Amino acid sequence: MIDDHRSDALVIRDARTADIEAIAGLHVRARATYYPDGLPDDDHDWGAAWRAAVERPDGQVLCAERGGRLIGIASFRPPEGAAPDTVKLFQFHVDPAHWRAGVGTALHAACVERWRAGGRRTAVLDVHVDNRRAQAFYARQGWLPDPANPPAPDAHHLDLRYAVPVAVE
Repeated sequence: MIDDHRSDALVIRDARTADIEAIAGLHVRARATYYPDGLPDDDHDWGAAWRAAVERPDGQVLCAERGGRLIGIASFRPPEGAAPDTVKLFQFHVDPAHWRAGVGTALHAACVERWRAGGRRTAVLDVHVDNRRAQAFYARQGWLPDPANPPAPDAHHLDLRYAVPVAVE
């Protein structure tokens, strides 16, 4: 008899177009946690935005899944006008039901592996000023405020910078 059960191991893989609906749903659930008055742009077509991210030739979208269920996503690509060894983390979300279970840390490590393999030395991101949970997570991973882009007093986002570690041989 063939044992047809799914493993509870965390798997991190490239996104596929078949994942887009699940990615968009996870994105909305995660973002809703740090907007006390509800999500802005609630009429935005996140499915189309994620389809564009998945299909971009210069970008990557990683998915974290457990037991066949999508529980984390990360999207990154080179930012316009930046140095060639720079990458921007545009989206990074873990399903709120899976916070504090190591998913974000494993997904971040997978991003760093990709950045290192692609010759990236610096990563940048912007995080919502009210998203204290994400700010604490990024600080634990080694992200620091970007000295080249200090926040304005009325800023909605904080710019962070990460020095991609060089591979040890």
